[in-house]
Amino acid sequence: MPETNESTQRILDGRAWEEFCDTLKSAGAVVVGPGTPNDAFDRAEGFRYLSRLTRAALDTFIEGSTADAPRFRQATSESIKLGMDNPDNVYLSAPVNGAYEYRILGTRGSVHYLGFGSQAGNYGTTGTLNTTGYLEAKDLKLDANGSFEIIVSAKKQAGNWLPMAADTRMVQVRQTRLDHENEILAEVSIERIDGNGESRALDPAQFDRRLQGAAKFVVGTSGLFQSWAEEWQGHTNQLPRFSQERAMVAGGDPNIAYYHSYWELAEDEALVVELAPPVCDFWNFQLSNHWLESLDYHRHRIHLNKLTASYRDDGSVRIVVAHQDPGTENWLHTCGHARGTMCVRWIRAESYPDPAARVVKFSELAHGES
Repeated sequence: MPETNESTQRILDGRAWEEFCDTLKSAGAVVVGPGTPNDAFDRAEGFRYLSRLTRAALDTFIEGSTADAPRFRQATSESIKLGMDNPDNVYLSAPVNGAYEYRILGTRGSVHYLGFGSQAGNYGTTGTLNTTGYLEAKDLKLDANGSFEIIVSAKKQAGNWLPMAADTRMVQVRQTRLDHENEILAEVSIERIDGNGESRALDPAQFDRRLQGAAKFVVGTSGLFQSWAEEWQGHTNQLPRFSQERAMVAGGDPNIAYYHSYWELAEDEALVVELAPPVCDFWNFQLSNHWLESLDYHRHRIHLNKLTASYRDDGSVRIVVAHQDPGTENWLHTCGHARGTMCVRWIRAESYPDPAARVVKFSELAHGES
């Protein structure tokens, strides 16, 4: 049996649970704090967001696998969203330890873009998710059947190798689709190769740390992305480029240029976004709510990508964000929101043209404004 120490004593006397609840309760200050929308709809979404982060944290920290015997889990879903989740993406993650070695086995499928990243940090403790290594599918060596093996380690390896650092704690897989209906996702699994791969019995001391980690994740994640939303309000209805360094510190893809901002529209207004897509592997534009959760992409059109957008003769794209259908191409639905966040992404672009955005009266669109 594990020896009794401070953490196990906290389990025995209930302090571990009390601290978890108190820390979780403190996250509510993020929703009602400065820089947040002061209306019932957006704040209700904010509290729902905290409940979703709690569910994700419990699944990851309490019920999820460990670095000794990791397995991939889907990191976001229709009801768990965070950090400007990309509607074109399927995200997978698995816990690892930079001191160990792992093997990822998989089949490539036909998904448009496939990337593997090793990451250090945690939104709940360091407030960061630094990328410590990256490998994408175009650099993978595949066999005749499209299968592959990747070694994940701090020590350099021949062949397919995903680097880690001493502080690496997670491997994330991004699968980005252009054609959701027809592309086949990659199939991947992960195993530790320098251990027995067996899961350990519940350790009370470790459980205390995981429980506190779950609560801190909710507070840290919500606080980080609320600070971003508040900052972006300074350039509402514009789309400046986001710092690449900050994106990488937060777990971004090194091949992506991000343009993050805030939008806000009155009932009689629309936002016109003009893009001149560069030569690139992929691009998209999406709408999200104040809390950086993508809007309801299952029931409404809230994003466009390189394949789904309609183009002008000169190759440019005109997107209209409005509360109701203006009868124009590339209309994106606000889904009942008066405000929120938005993002343009270029993946492996040859140049980085800034998107243009302007607010117009909805009536102007109805009379053919262009």
